Order: sequence, then structure tokens, then C-alpha cells
Amino acid sequence: MSPLLIVFAMAGLVLVIALWVRLTALRREAWIRQAELPKGLFERLRKRHPHLTLKDCQLVAQGLRQFFLACLKSGRRFVAMPSQVADDLWHEFILCTRSYDAFCRKAFGRFLHHTPAVVLGDDKVKNAGLRRCWLHACREENIDPRAPTRLPLLFALDAKLQVDGGFRYLPDCDGVRRDTRGDGGSTAYCGSDFSRGDGDGATDGFDDGASDGGSDGGGCGGD
Repeated sequence: MSPLLIVFAMAGLVLVIALWVRLTALRREAWIRQAELPKGLFERLRKRHPHLTLKDCQLVAQGLRQFFLACLKSGRRFVAMPSQVADDLWHEFILCTRSYDAFCRKAFGRFLHHTPAVVLGDDKVKNAGLRRCWLHACREENIDPRAPTRLPLLFALDAKLQVDGGFRYLPDCDGVRRDTRGDGGSTAYCGSDFSRGDGDGATDGFDDGASDGGSDGGGCGGD
């Protein structure tokens, strides 16, 4: 085979692989958006949070799907959960072992392990995971992650639904004291802080560790 034919063959192979990766990503994204959740999941969530209505639970499910999409689009990089109530629904979903395993296989190609909800702090790994989540949640709702004028759903859920022990966020805390207390006495965290670098590998304009564009799995929860 001539060198030119070898080059064309290799280029064709690369194109086929790229197309397969893209189609796989689209198929997984569609599954995350449309897959039915197990029956009884909302009832179990309402045992933890009795004040939630059915409509509230559906909103939480939408936020959890937003988190799963962030996991998918981050490839195998770690993504952290920013919402306590979405985390509670995720935990209840995991207890439906067979349904959750089947969901993960179609959504990520592997089992997605659980880690508790967190906020920005001293842990650089968790901070990087939160920034990835913020980036992709903002992109999902066409929000500028560097200068947000509103919060993406996943970051707004706890305050919106008045979840005890939940995390409260503001789009931007300029002019607001950092010890401001949100509803229920929880500290208010700032969405704009996610765009500020601290050397954690997912900062500086979201164009390094956070903007992964991956599609082969979900880094959430670790292994």
C-alpha cells in the first residue's frame, strides 16, 4: 500500500472514531435527559423533606439531571454536587440498585459512585469539582459562568425549596458581606467565586481543567 493510501486510511479511521465518540455522547446525553426515574423515588425524598410538593420533587429531579449532564460532559474528571436536596435524591436513586446501575451504564458507560454535597473550601479537589459543575450547569442554561446574573437550577434548588441544611448561593456577592446569612441561617456562597483561580486546576476563565468537553464517563464520586 502506498504512503498516500495509508494516510487516507488513517484519516478515515480517525474520522470514524470521532463520529462514534460524538454519537455516543449524544446518545448518553439524551438518555440522561429522558430516562424515567424509578417509581416511588419522590415519595422517599419527601420522607426526608416533607414540605416538598410533587412539583418541587420534579424540579429536584431536573437539577439532578443537570448534575449528571455535568458529569458526562466532564469526561472522567471529578465533578462535585452543590445541592443538598439533589444529593438526597441521588442517594435515594442509588438505593434502587438495579435501576441506578442500568441508568449509569447507559449514561456514562460505568457505575457512577456517590459523594456528599460540598461547597467551596480548602479542598482543592472538591473546589475543582464544583467549578466543573458550575461551568456545565451555566452552559446548560446559557449563563455566563464568569459574570452570572442568575443561578443555574442546580445551584438555586436548596434556597428555592427552603431545604434545611441546604447550601445557599448568590450569583455575585460584590457588595455583600461574606458572613451574610441566607434563609435558615446558612452561609450564602457566591457563584462568581467559581471563576476565581486558586491553583486547583479548574480555574482561570474555565479554559483549562474545567472545560473538558469529555464524553466517555462521569468523573463524579470517584472510584
